[in-house]
Amino acid sequence: MPSLKSHVVSFVLRYSRKKAFSSPENLQRWIAAARKTEDHHPPASLQQRFDIETRAVDGFPVYEIAPRAGEQKRILYLHGGAYVFEITPYHWHLIADMADRLGYGITVPIYPIAPEHDFHAMFGMVGDVYRQMLDETEAQDIIFMGDSAGGNMAVVLTMMVAEEGLSLPSRHVLISPGLDMSLSNPKLFEAERNDPWLGIPGGLEAIRMYSAGIDRSDWHISPVYGDLSVLPKTLILTGSRDLLTPDNLIFAEKARAAGVEVDVIHEQGMFHVWPLIDMPESRRARQHIAAFLNESPSPVRQDRSTRFEAPSAVAAE
Repeated sequence: MPSLKSHVVSFVLRYSRKKAFSSPENLQRWIAAARKTEDHHPPASLQQRFDIETRAVDGFPVYEIAPRAGEQKRILYLHGGAYVFEITPYHWHLIADMADRLGYGITVPIYPIAPEHDFHAMFGMVGDVYRQMLDETEAQDIIFMGDSAGGNMAVVLTMMVAEEGLSLPSRHVLISPGLDMSLSNPKLFEAERNDPWLGIPGGLEAIRMYSAGIDRSDWHISPVYGDLSVLPKTLILTGSRDLLTPDNLIFAEKARAAGVEVDVIHEQGMFHVWPLIDMPESRRARQHIAAFLNESPSPVRQDRSTRFEAPSAVAAE
């Protein structure tokens, strides 16, 4: 049974944040308002706790959280925000928790966002960040982690660097990723009604603004249609009240068919990117992530969360 706090958060989201995705006009208004207050800097509490350095890549900031002494592994964290919103303190607190739990170095690019920039600028910048990481770190020690739009970017970036012939990251952690923007799955419309956060009209507007005219069914926008065989071992975290879940489960099935090892955590009652918000379900999700990256035995299964071996048989609530 979902926690009381998750019910409260869900209620607040439905009567606040979901409005941003209810129409193209509303999304544009929310973007304009966000630009007045957005601040990509790590919260002061994190800067006091961690050794954080800043550099510029292609004119945009990149934050580096130093690893523990002797640790070689690094995470490239790609934040969500529908390609149009900046990184938030919620992202930073998840990143800090991962740094505490794992001790890995974490690279956080503040990549260019739409509508001021588009697909080509985004992936040009994060591609350059990854190339620089490869100059310093073996690919087998690099993990791509991303939430929502950042989960999409992690998969697309892996496919792009595979085409380029570069070494690929060792693992993916995808939190409520957006993997199919084509709207070809009829289950999405039912899932939208059950989702307290996301909406299709605003989501399509975000895609229009960042996609640079690329068709939504092209793998650069919807990686579910790309060559999934190049992907590393992957953990997907998705919730039963998330608009994106039906496509996440299809993606997992297709990736497995392509020979990729995929672990799916499907959390009952959970909404989009719930691991970012401090509540019992997010703490459990973060334990799953740490266990996956440490190659430890999986946490004990609980009623509220299920590991699926045949995701196509499971529909979002």
